[in-house]
Amino acid sequence: MLKLMFDRGKDAEYRILCLGAHCDDIEIGCGGTILKLIEEYPNAIFYWVVFSSSEVRSKEAFESADRFLAGAKVENIVVKNFRNSFFPFVGTEIKEYFNELSQAFSPDLILTHYKHDAHQDHRVISDLTWNSYRNHFVLEYEIPKYDGDIGNPNFYVPVSEEICNRKIQTLMEVFETQKKRQWFTEDTFQAIMRLRGIESNAPSKFAEAFYSRKLVF
Repeated sequence: MLKLMFDRGKDAEYRILCLGAHCDDIEIGCGGTILKLIEEYPNAIFYWVVFSSSEVRSKEAFESADRFLAGAKVENIVVKNFRNSFFPFVGTEIKEYFNELSQAFSPDLILTHYKHDAHQDHRVISDLTWNSYRNHFVLEYEIPKYDGDIGNPNFYVPVSEEICNRKIQTLMEVFETQKKRQWFTEDTFQAIMRLRGIESNAPSKFAEAFYSRKLVF
């Protein structure tokens, strides 16, 4: 299987933008990939943005981001409070923030929501990512949930079993407010990573999957 690698070497200061509509989205969708990037590129610079939160969930978001980004050279964590489940109706304000963000940070890699995600907030973030960053390397992550909108990804990041376990452990330890949801369980997160590991023939048996609309070789 062909592999895509950053071309400037392990010591380069790669700039990575992580975008999530809600407080646990980034961690669920690409937490393992973030841990692997920090492990392989210790000088990576991360800009981590969560768009919707509450007072309680904001505390969870900051604690989780701190854990996932431990070891990164630079971390910028922003938690906004746009109204949950109403993103299509407050799109102007969110787009204005994207305009500010695109002026402040030009990344080598963007991790954002899948364009066909059934959750309206997720789709707005995906659309505005491409709206604001038109000449960047963008990977769209997936989130398992009730809607049954998991698709057929075309980009895989194998992760070690240790990283898989760290991701799941952090999710379960930090996001106390989500444990009442029947899908927010260890076996859910392990199952999707195991499935994507099978599809990508990952040596470690686990992987995260993404959707790539454009790649230049």
